[in-house]
Amino acid sequence: MATKLYTLIPYVLVLYFQTFFLGFVGATNCRGCTPLDTYSFEKIIGKFKATLVKFDVAYPYGDKHDEFGKVAEATRGVHDLLVAEVNVKDYGDKDNADLAEKYEVKAKDFPVLKLYRNGLEDPLPYTGEFKLDDIIAFVKTNTGVYIGLPGCIEEFDTIAQDFIKSRDKEYREKLMKQARSMIEKGLDTPKSQEMANIYLKLMEKILEKGDEFVKAEIQRVENIRKTKISVDKKETLQKRLNILQSFTHDEL
Repeated sequence: MATKLYTLIPYVLVLYFQTFFLGFVGATNCRGCTPLDTYSFEKIIGKFKATLVKFDVAYPYGDKHDEFGKVAEATRGVHDLLVAEVNVKDYGDKDNADLAEKYEVKAKDFPVLKLYRNGLEDPLPYTGEFKLDDIIAFVKTNTGVYIGLPGCIEEFDTIAQDFIKSRDKEYREKLMKQARSMIEKGLDTPKSQEMANIYLKLMEKILEKGDEFVKAEIQRVENIRKTKISVDKKETLQKRLNILQSFTHDEL
C-alpha cells in the first residue's frame, strides 16, 4: 500500500503545480488591458485623452479584477481612452512600487483606480463600486470621451450635455425642440425611440424642477434597483440611470 502511495506522489505534485501555475497565469490576464510599468507609464499615458489605470498586486484575481476586464472589453472601440494596469510588487525588485508611491496608492487599498485626463497631473481617484456601468459612468462624466452606455444614444447624449451645461432657458428649449423633432422623424428601432423619449421627458422635468432633479432622480432609481425586482426591471432601470448620467456635468 505504501509503495503505491509513493508511486502516486510525482503525479500528484505535477497536477498540483500545473493547477497552481495555470491559476497564476489566469490571474494576470486582463483581456484588453494595457500593462504599464515604471518605464512605459509616462510615455504612453500622454498619448491619450483619458487613461483609466488600475493599480493592483503583481498577480491580480477576483471579482474586481474580472469587472475591470469587462471595462476594457466594453471600451475597446473607444480610441481616446486607454484602459491600463500597473501591477505592483512588494517583494524582490519591488516592480512599480515607485509608481504607486508617486501617485499615493497604498497596497492596503488595492485595487485602486485612477483616471488621468490629458496628461499625468492630478489624476482623479475612483471611489465608487467596482461595477462595469458605474466605472464607465465615472469615466464618461469626468472626461470629454464618448462611451455609449446601454440605453444611450450618442446624438441625444450630445444634446443632454449641451442642455445641462447651459443656464439659458431659451437655449434649453431650443435643444428640447431639436430632440422632439428627431423623435418625430423616427429613429432606427422602437427601442431607440423609447430611449429617446426618456431623454426628452428628463429635459422637461429639469426645466420644471431645476437641475437638482437629476441628482434626486438618480438616487430614487438607484434605491429602486436595490429592492427585490426582476432582472428585466433592473436592466430597464439601469438604462434610465445611464441616460441620467448624460445629464451630469463636472468641471474638468
